[in-house]
Amino acid sequence: MRSITKFDLQYAHRFYKFQGEAQYLHGHTGVLTIEVEDSIEPGVNMVFPCNEIQKVAWNVLKNFDHALILREDDPLLPAILEVYEKQGIKNGAPSNKMKGEAFHTELATAYPDARLVVTKESMTVEGMIKIVYELLKDKLNIAKITFTSGVNAATQEYAPAGTVDRCPLCGVALVDGVCPKCGYKKH
Repeated sequence: MRSITKFDLQYAHRFYKFQGEAQYLHGHTGVLTIEVEDSIEPGVNMVFPCNEIQKVAWNVLKNFDHALILREDDPLLPAILEVYEKQGIKNGAPSNKMKGEAFHTELATAYPDARLVVTKESMTVEGMIKIVYELLKDKLNIAKITFTSGVNAATQEYAPAGTVDRCPLCGVALVDGVCPKCGYKKH
C-alpha cells in the first residue's frame, strides 16, 4: 500500500540555450507528489504518516520553494550572485527563515542562504523528479514521484527498497531501533 503526500513549490528558473519562450526567466507553482510504499504497520494502521513524509522531505525541498533555480553554466548565475552580494543577501538575510539543509549531489547544489539551487541540467519537470529522488531515496521508501509545473507534468515509478522498520506506536521509521518521535525501543 502507499501513503501519498503533496508539496506546493514556488520557484523561478529558465531553460538556458532553449529555443523557445522558456529561455526567459519565469516563475512557476509546482506540485510535487511523493508516494511511499510499504506494508501497513499494524500498531498504527498506516504505511507511513503523511506528516512525517512531509517533515523528512521538506527539510530538503524547502530549498526549492521561493528559490531561483539555474543551470551551472547559465551566464545569469554570476550576475545574480553579484547583485545578491551588492544587496547584502548572498549569505542570507534576517527574513530568510525557511532555509533547508544545504546539499550537493551530481545533479544539483543548494545554497540556502541565497535561496538558490544550481543544477547540472535545465530544471524541467523530469529534472526535478531526478533531483528529488536522489535526495530522498535513502530517507523514504519511494514508489513514485510526480511533478507538475504549469502545463508540464512528469512521473516516474521506482522499485521500493523494501520494508522500513517502523514504530508500532506512531509509524515513524526507527533509527537504530529507536523511534525519533516517541522514543519507542525495539526489543
